[in-house]
Amino acid sequence: MTNPNPNFALLFVVQIGAGIAILAAIVFLPTSWNWEHWLGLAIATPAIVLLFAARYQLGRSFSVTPQARQLVSHGIYSKIRNPMYVFSALLIFGFLLALQRPLLFFLLAILIPLQIIRARQESKVLEAKFGDEYRHYKQTTWF
Repeated sequence: MTNPNPNFALLFVVQIGAGIAILAAIVFLPTSWNWEHWLGLAIATPAIVLLFAARYQLGRSFSVTPQARQLVSHGIYSKIRNPMYVFSALLIFGFLLALQRPLLFFLLAILIPLQIIRARQESKVLEAKFGDEYRHYKQTTWF
């Protein structure tokens, strides 16, 4: 399949770079290495690995706007319908925890509802294109 997005590789590299920058920020933050910092790092590290794995498995089906190029249902997507949303939220949660600034958690209060809305929009697009195949997939996966 030809890639409809000529900047596919560049976008993937930018996304990986942003994730690594967040992880590096956690490691090099000028905060005390207390339980919050360690827990934030412990949450963010696997989240970023799983986020990259999900992004890689999504491949050329990734898009910024809801599109139905193909139904990705292998790997992480065989268990979680929207792993990029789940793991990006966990990455941000870990980062905010490591920052040790409780007031910044309001960002998650904004991000999570937006991701739920976006996931529902994507679900409608996928169901419209793949019908029963998507409905069955949806019944066998979480979020």
